[in-house]
Amino acid sequence: MDTVVSTTAPASVPVTLRKLYLVRFAFAAVWAVLLFATADTLGAPSATLLVIYPLFDVAAAVVDIRSARANGLTAPALYVNIVISSLAVVGLAVAATSGVPAVLRVWGAWAIASGIAQLVAGAVRRKLGGQWPMIVSGAVSTLAGGSFITAAGGDDPSLVNLAGYAFLGGVLFLVSALRLDRAGRREA
Repeated sequence: MDTVVSTTAPASVPVTLRKLYLVRFAFAAVWAVLLFATADTLGAPSATLLVIYPLFDVAAAVVDIRSARANGLTAPALYVNIVISSLAVVGLAVAATSGVPAVLRVWGAWAIASGIAQLVAGAVRRKLGGQWPMIVSGAVSTLAGGSFITAAGGDDPSLVNLAGYAFLGGVLFLVSALRLDRAGRREA
């Protein structure tokens, strides 16, 4: 998600990240339930959900950038994430008019690109603590993206796996938030 270029971060950065990660978990959990409930067809409800997810990712990156900037840090990977997720919004809006296989291909490409960015960001942010789940999440995203692209060519492509993917990502955000909380208590 974002790269912070600093050897030490102000104490408010982990607090802000923890809050952001908790919100991201809650959003992913609710989104996954809603998509699962509408995933049987690619209608207006599921298409709307598909576009909302990367829009939320953009909003979360903007919050993260503002937090980093307020603490005198830079977050170049977040700008990359904003571009990738913005392209996903457009791509998913177009793909939703072409069917589930097209959606899976676009979602897969987005998962791969954002997963690689997340891997890099988590590795760079290790010093803040609580980043291993983000590194794992980046690896999972990269692998899942490939599986979505493969599933698009299958006999019965489905959106259901996207709900599971989003929920797992949310759980990893929750784990990161809890690890940041624990790391903050150790320092205090």
